[in-house]
Amino acid sequence: MEFFEVIRARRSIRRFEDRPVEEEKLTAILEAANAAPSAGNLQAYEIYLVRSPAALMQLASLLPPMEFFAEVPAVLVFCANPERSVIKYSDRGRTLYAVQDATIACTQAMLAATALGLAGVWVGAFPEQAVAETLALPAAHRPVALLPIG
Repeated sequence: MEFFEVIRARRSIRRFEDRPVEEEKLTAILEAANAAPSAGNLQAYEIYLVRSPAALMQLASLLPPMEFFAEVPAVLVFCANPERSVIKYSDRGRTLYAVQDATIACTQAMLAATALGLAGVWVGAFPEQAVAETLALPAAHRPVALLPIG
């Protein structure tokens, strides 16, 4: 798909087919996310792939208006990693740049999914601490965006 076609084609989708996302597509999406610009090219974020039905059910239970999480084939969890950017950018790196880096990467992943014939929805309204605990994320990794794709 041509770039502007991808932009026009992208929609927020909350219904997913009951089939897994192909490994090569997941790899391409993650590569696109990791090619995103970031402050000082530090990539102050981490991306976690959630595919386990049990983990997806747990996420769904945390997000009552978004029960579709129980049916989605995969969720990418974008976490800010402020410890990576604070070294170069002090407090601004900790409080802003790491979050920006994670959300820019999420945007590129969402557009890559669209280009590959997949869809998803950016989810930013969620109980951050509960998601971090449910997924046993390291304390320094702050979840800032969830991207269910399928």
